[in-house]
Amino acid sequence: MFSGRDLRSDFPVLHQQVNGKPLVYLDNAATAQKPRPVIDALIHFYERDNSNVHRGLHALSMRATQAYEGARTRVARFVNAADPAEIIFTRGTTESINLVARGLGGRLQAGDVILTTEMEHHSNLVPWQQLARATGATLRYVPVLGNDAEGGLDLAALDTLLTPQVKVFAFTHISNTLGTINPAAHLCARARAVGAVTVIDAAQSIGHGPFDVRDLGADFVAFSGHKMCGPTGIGVLYGRRSLLDALAPDETGGGMVVSVDYAGARWKPSPERFEAGTPNVADAIALGAACDYLDQVGRDAIARHDQALGKLAFEKLSALPGIRVLGPRGERSGLVSFAFADVHAHDVVTFADEDGIALRGGHHCNQPLMRKLGLASTTRASFYLYNTEEEIDQLVTSLRRILKFFGAGM
Repeated sequence: MFSGRDLRSDFPVLHQQVNGKPLVYLDNAATAQKPRPVIDALIHFYERDNSNVHRGLHALSMRATQAYEGARTRVARFVNAADPAEIIFTRGTTESINLVARGLGGRLQAGDVILTTEMEHHSNLVPWQQLARATGATLRYVPVLGNDAEGGLDLAALDTLLTPQVKVFAFTHISNTLGTINPAAHLCARARAVGAVTVIDAAQSIGHGPFDVRDLGADFVAFSGHKMCGPTGIGVLYGRRSLLDALAPDETGGGMVVSVDYAGARWKPSPERFEAGTPNVADAIALGAACDYLDQVGRDAIARHDQALGKLAFEKLSALPGIRVLGPRGERSGLVSFAFADVHAHDVVTFADEDGIALRGGHHCNQPLMRKLGLASTTRASFYLYNTEEEIDQLVTSLRRILKFFGAGM
């Protein structure tokens, strides 16, 4: 297993001080930092190849098109898609899920069921609420187990919830609050057995370990580039080619049409059908560079590293007085959410920032789950390939200072 120290020189932003202290960046579930090769890919495009793609015949446009479509092929290989045409570039996870939800709208009707879980991020919840209201379908939830959700999903409930009436089963691969790693392949197989379409929110798992859409048996997968060392504003929707070809376009306009006359238009096939207008060329190319970087490090090694940090943080934080740590006690991803009874999460984040430690405090776009657990907010520490065990010790020291200041849990 590599050490996070081995990679820190690749990430320029980490070499700074915050409030006079060396930066300890533990907000990776919100966005990951960018290595030099990704930054260089952006600079190279804007300094040398900047042009629109697909319809230009001059040298810059042809180079930009080659690099853009090369990035699509690279992402397809990253997730083991059968065809680059199964990769749609979007703004991120949220847009990807909305694209699927709106595209499936014509297939649902009253009496149909959309199934999701109680641990979903709002991005994989609100679009399905809207679709249910628009179509008359019913929205149901797979429960989470335990007062601190340490039991993960109630998989036994699938026996009654996954019926032939379920047309869509949308679920997160890794919970952004609990750190729970859901058995995605098992869930896809169960859904496939009743004819349901699966939609996986992979925002917290992509780039944190091996990811194979065909092994998972997924129909649609959504993820964001900025959580896997890529730029902000670029994301991906993977979809099975047969399903994409049957999906209505979410946006219409230039670039996605075969022909247009005053009476109407005919659409191109995937992926162009879903990328109307000028695409985010530079960030797609840089996302391809992020794929290269992560594979060079080794995604199996990244998974072992992140999960080891998550387990260590869970153990060390659990020893603090008056703390409530959420999520599974055993296998978990590289993030830990916690709450103190007498100290608000925003105060924890503010005080930790004084020590140069970047955390995230709030409901983490998980308001229904928070209410179920009887919480308004939590503090979250999330880890990635450049983090170290020493940074967990620094976090614990900072939290002890905060508890002493507030006289909490003592």
